[in-house]
Amino acid sequence: MIQPDWIMGLLGGLMIGCAASMYLLINGNIMGASGIVGGLFETVDRTKWIERASFVVGLVVLPGIVAVMTGKTETNLTTNLVVVAFAGLLVGLGARMANGCTSGHGICGISRLSIRGIMATVFYLFAGGVSVLVFRHIWGII
Repeated sequence: MIQPDWIMGLLGGLMIGCAASMYLLINGNIMGASGIVGGLFETVDRTKWIERASFVVGLVVLPGIVAVMTGKTETNLTTNLVVVAFAGLLVGLGARMANGCTSGHGICGISRLSIRGIMATVFYLFAGGVSVLVFRHIWGII
């Protein structure tokens, strides 16, 4: 029997893949979260700004609604807010250096067989593994 967490992960992955496909087909743009968030501060076109803001609000609000509806609010996130803030800054810096984030490179790049997207995703995963090894298992910070 498949555990419910695996089924939820599969359904979530299917939904993200479908959303990325629709975003590309309808707008002609890659659904990269870092590019969309960055575009909030760069664009002067009101229509594009509203579209990007709606996307970001959906990213923040919808998981909260689902958590309240399902009663599942437990995470494996550390309670150390300094670590969370530092991790967020590192992710943002890495996304900027790679010209995209895991949603842009990992979902959209790999599905389009982009060598740059595939390589970026390989390095994201490697860096994530090394980070867990160092910060959790060696230093015990998280």
